[in-house]
Amino acid sequence: MFTEKQIEVLNKDFQKASPSEIIQKAFELSGKAVVTTNFRPYEVAILHAVSKIEATIPVVWCDTGYNTPQTYKHAEEVIQSLALNVSLYVPKQTVSHRDVVMGIPSVDAPEHALFTEQVKLEPFKRAMDEHDPEVWFTNLRKGQTAFRDSIGIFSLSKAGVLKVSPFYFWTDKQLDAYLKTHGLKNEFKYFDPTKALENRECGLHA
Repeated sequence: MFTEKQIEVLNKDFQKASPSEIIQKAFELSGKAVVTTNFRPYEVAILHAVSKIEATIPVVWCDTGYNTPQTYKHAEEVIQSLALNVSLYVPKQTVSHRDVVMGIPSVDAPEHALFTEQVKLEPFKRAMDEHDPEVWFTNLRKGQTAFRDSIGIFSLSKAGVLKVSPFYFWTDKQLDAYLKTHGLKNEFKYFDPTKALENRECGLHA
């Protein structure tokens, strides 16, 4: 179990480190790691960076079932090109069934909490319970939400897992350059049914 003091020291020591140095340090702390993804824009950067250092790391993909055709095509291309070790988690109820029962509730509707639980939180909890990681790689970045502005490269999840965001201080421009350097494709036609705005948390992190 990691302490808040350890997190504070890690963030101070690695504030100006490269993503690869951050990832290597995380693996030194524990090899029991996963990287999560939803194949949203720029996710390919974290998948490339982590799998380059540990090719067999479990890649947890919690698919809400509401992704765009472009996102699904992009996901398949990334999985194949990077030879990712993907573990797919989906809701227990199909999209068609849910569409009849509740559809996609607005964020201020009473049903929205249940909707978010069904399509995102329950599959994610199931994934984390099955893999039981000590390190969790994510592509959270400063400037995305008020909560994310408060955490740093290293942080602790609600369950006490060491959450590592190697590109935390990177801008879109820097990520564009990273993708170009490594010949990686991006995809911007992405849809998250649990959010009305980009700066809203869905519940996985906050």
